[in-house]
Amino acid sequence: MLHCIPDILEYAELKKIRDAIAGGDFKDGKLTAGYRAKRVKNNLQMDRDSASAQEIKSMVMKGLKRNKTFQEAALPRTIRPPLISRYSSGMNYGWHVDDALMAGEPRVRSDLSITVFLSGPEDYQGGELVISSPFGEQEVKLPAGAAVVYPSATLHQVAPVTDGERLAAVTWARSYVRDATQREILADMLAIQKKLSAIAPDEPETDLAFKTYSNLLRRWSD
Repeated sequence: MLHCIPDILEYAELKKIRDAIAGGDFKDGKLTAGYRAKRVKNNLQMDRDSASAQEIKSMVMKGLKRNKTFQEAALPRTIRPPLISRYSSGMNYGWHVDDALMAGEPRVRSDLSITVFLSGPEDYQGGELVISSPFGEQEVKLPAGAAVVYPSATLHQVAPVTDGERLAAVTWARSYVRDATQREILADMLAIQKKLSAIAPDEPETDLAFKTYSNLLRRWSD
């Protein structure tokens, strides 16, 4: 299931991030790609060890952790430190699937891929995130500060940027619930629970909705 989530980052944070990126040191994005993805990756990424990158990563992580919609949809157990990507005109990232286990110590299973947009649609042409699904290809291009969250098991690409500059923070999460279908059922059950709580807080069916959500989460989480 794909989730588009607004306002992961606030305006003041975006301004700080854009200022940090302007003076940042960027390297070939192939340095952080898996052996097959290197063939199709054509972008730049900020030096992950630089002070600017550390500052940006901290703001992005704080934004994800405080956002209730993200937390409820992803049920994140672990979130990897994000990579800060830059796509100038002519750059793209062809079709690929994210690594199942992300580098680091310990290695972390990738259940969910997350793109936080740092530039808005008005800043560049092309550059859509294209996600392959059983229902066809889905194109995503969100306002600055918004995020898209989708299963890491899917094939996806960043279409060529034809003008301007696309900036994004990309990261991955291990969820407490590995299975994407189970996460979708939990999200639906949570919506039902909230609605019943608002319109019928004292009814036994509302208690049953809370019970069902809790027991499904207990059963499926690891």
